[in-house]
Amino acid sequence: MISVFAIVATAALSGSVSAPRCALHVQGPSDDGLRVMFEGGVTYAAFLEAARRRRELWLSNTERAEVPADLLARARAVGGTWYLLVVAVDGCSDSVNTIPYVARLADLVEGLELRIVDSEVGRPVMMGHPTRDDRAATPTVLLLGADWREAGCFIERPDPLQTWYQANKTSLDGDELFERKMAWYDEDAGASTVREVVAILEAAAAGTPICRG
Repeated sequence: MISVFAIVATAALSGSVSAPRCALHVQGPSDDGLRVMFEGGVTYAAFLEAARRRRELWLSNTERAEVPADLLARARAVGGTWYLLVVAVDGCSDSVNTIPYVARLADLVEGLELRIVDSEVGRPVMMGHPTRDDRAATPTVLLLGADWREAGCFIERPDPLQTWYQANKTSLDGDELFERKMAWYDEDAGASTVREVVAILEAAAAGTPICRG
């Protein structure tokens, strides 16, 4: 299994570590459209019950999902009302390794609510928030404020993994690339995802929204 720290070190040595994107995209749905989309979404529990592809991994990641005490304290300290609009599909290897941990965070933080829509309904959100190599991808997670305005986003993968993946996607064959990605997720156990989502929440509360992807 490739080490989490080995991937981070590889990305750092390559000089490809990216700064968070600070400009939110404006091509997506209006605030009212985001509200309608959120209210039409399903809870994580309902999504999990309906999941068929990668079901065992959805269940195991949900069971082991934890939020470190320091990150939970930071998230709770933000206060206010926030919504996480998640575009995800059960067959996505990135969704299954990130969304269970985001859902656990939402469960533990008062005022933070999560709903999931599929990639067909959420297509405008995905198209308006492409990855750094200009793809529409799942998961795409929007943080919305109490006014339903976009206040931040998390796209596809945690930054250390995304940086490594982009640096190596042409030099490794598809099977090895996938295996190393999944090994990273298994070792990281959602820690990087939760850390980035908490940072997005804090930045939104401070009025300096960021989008990571």
